[in-house]
Amino acid sequence: MLKKRVEEVLEKVRGILKTEEGDIELVEIRDGIVYVRLKGACSTCSMSSLTIKNCVEMNLKKEIPEVVEVKAV
Repeated sequence: MLKKRVEEVLEKVRGILKTEEGDIELVEIRDGIVYVRLKGACSTCSMSSLTIKNCVEMNLKKEIPEVVEVKAV
């Protein structure tokens, strides 16, 4: 159930990332921490840590209270 909800939010975020030729992949969810992998242009972008915190984590926490943090792998 949690995985499905996370995937739904990531699909919204994916739309934003695709405008910059990037993408995101859910790797796993463990103890409230969502592990993701940035792909495409986002994987080498110097701003990727800000994207994780200010876009991905913010949206996930807003919609899913069980999410405590997002980490890139």
